[in-house]
Amino acid sequence: MGGVMGDLRVKSGEIELAVRVRGAERRPTVVLVHGYPDTSAMWDEVAERLAGRFRVVAYDVRGAGASTAPADPLDYGLDALMGDLRAVLEGVGAEEPVHLVGHDWGSVQGWEAVIGDRLRGRVASLTSISGPDRRHMARWAREAVRSGPRGVAEVVGQARRSVYMPVLMAPKVGEAAARVLATGFPRLLGLREGAEPRSGHPAATLAADARNGLGLYRANMGRRRGGGAGPADEGRTDVPVQLIVPTKDRYGSRSLLLSARGPVARLYVRRAPAGHWMARSHPDLIARWVTEFVEHIEGGPETQALARARAAGVPGRDFGGDLVVVTGAGSGIGRATAHAFAAEGGSVVVADIDEGAAKRTVDEITAAGGEAHAYSVDVADADAMERFADYVRDSFGVPDVVVNNAGIAMAGSLLDTPEEDWARIRAINVDGMYRGCRLFGRQMMERGEGGHIVTISSMVAYLPSPELPAYGATKAAVLQMTECFRLDMDRYGVGVSAICPGAIDTPITGRTRFVGMAPGVDNELRERMGRAVERRGFPPEKVARAVLRAVRQDTPVVYVAAEARLGRALSRVSPTANRAIGRIGRRAGDRFLADVGRRHG
Repeated sequence: MGGVMGDLRVKSGEIELAVRVRGAERRPTVVLVHGYPDTSAMWDEVAERLAGRFRVVAYDVRGAGASTAPADPLDYGLDALMGDLRAVLEGVGAEEPVHLVGHDWGSVQGWEAVIGDRLRGRVASLTSISGPDRRHMARWAREAVRSGPRGVAEVVGQARRSVYMPVLMAPKVGEAAARVLATGFPRLLGLREGAEPRSGHPAATLAADARNGLGLYRANMGRRRGGGAGPADEGRTDVPVQLIVPTKDRYGSRSLLLSARGPVARLYVRRAPAGHWMARSHPDLIARWVTEFVEHIEGGPETQALARARAAGVPGRDFGGDLVVVTGAGSGIGRATAHAFAAEGGSVVVADIDEGAAKRTVDEITAAGGEAHAYSVDVADADAMERFADYVRDSFGVPDVVVNNAGIAMAGSLLDTPEEDWARIRAINVDGMYRGCRLFGRQMMERGEGGHIVTISSMVAYLPSPELPAYGATKAAVLQMTECFRLDMDRYGVGVSAICPGAIDTPITGRTRFVGMAPGVDNELRERMGRAVERRGFPPEKVARAVLRAVRQDTPVVYVAAEARLGRALSRVSPTANRAIGRIGRRAGDRFLADVGRRHG
């Protein structure tokens, strides 16, 4: 594939487009299309990283940067923009299908190029960043509203994010808003996007670019453009699309940006821990993903990461393609959580100290059509946890979600708690959580693609109980560690959540160790506790759903059962009342133990 190298100007009707070509001349062509109110200089860092492997083309769209503006301020319709793109391809001598990479309005143009017949056969792939297709967006809104209150809330939330659009479309008001944007845009990039202004971006032509670019909104928003009936009208395409979803995008909700799932036959979804202008804040990540995708479309093998991205493109499965690690997954909350993630498309590593229990969970998941792998590990063993984290990374890759669930319970007065019991519960409940957070958190940080870490705490972390001092102390430590770790990992785009379940019907009750009890008394206590939580009737599956919700919504702390929520509210409103309840519970416990002691005396 030959062509012109360097800077050139391409005619498209009355418009002259400023085009820059760099990189390897006889390599596949990657075309970078910018959005509003940018110029092609936004792509400089990405282009530099791609130029070693591809021929890279970037151009200022009409009305931006060094390109000319149309005489008609509304001549920014998608038909005209597609004509510009075709002129650029012809001007640089793109004989083979090219790979488009679009951001914002550049992404909208990319969708227009791969849907319908305008540029059929001229585009080999599309990488879309923060710019949904108009047809996908309309279908998403209709289906969300029909789905019920949650869907309506999503549409309303997106409307709030898009409140700037009618402002930009309004006569005179839009021009005033463009002047404000031109003044504040550099500061916005630095403070909100982590992309400090540098030479070339924002461009010296920003004021004119912001004003001219109003035509993009006024010519295209709220108007039906082309396509006709059939696949183009539904937004279908068989061109491979890589969808990069910045999870911190302030302008497009995650569900909206994922609206391409369904109409796109070959969809690869990547989630990035970045804001709207991630081409400036995360150029290495974009360049890596574009390179991996383009090389695959050009005939290279599908990498493990791309296979996971393809699985993430399947509609109706929120965690499709995600690698999920769950400790203590042989029973109880861990088992239910492993099942829940697998049902949503996740590939789950089921870890438990009981290898047989882990394998049973895996068998259940695979029988239901999911994917899971068993691993035996004692979270209290530092070396074993190091080997486990290395095994996961080397065998499956860096996990997207880690649920630190493994834990034990212990009851009885602190006065009766021996050193060895104290060391054991601390080693599992605190040290095990610490290792899961640190080891997998470091992997997520080094990968640079975000992720989420969950810890299982307890309502006794904030509800004092004289019968559960060791357990409560460890769970309080977990809750505080999680809060601190969340603040630490935010800069890496990794979410961290703590779950406080409440009284849940799980096997942990039957395994609770009672210290300082006469022989036979502990067995009766376990039986009574087991019957009590069974009557409570709160299954671990409800906790599992809360875990998935925490990951989806990046919630800091989730209080699951009613008693967990009420206890947290009381601990905030009246700590004195909280302690009084603890004293009442202690007296009731004393009477109960005296009664049991007499029977076993």
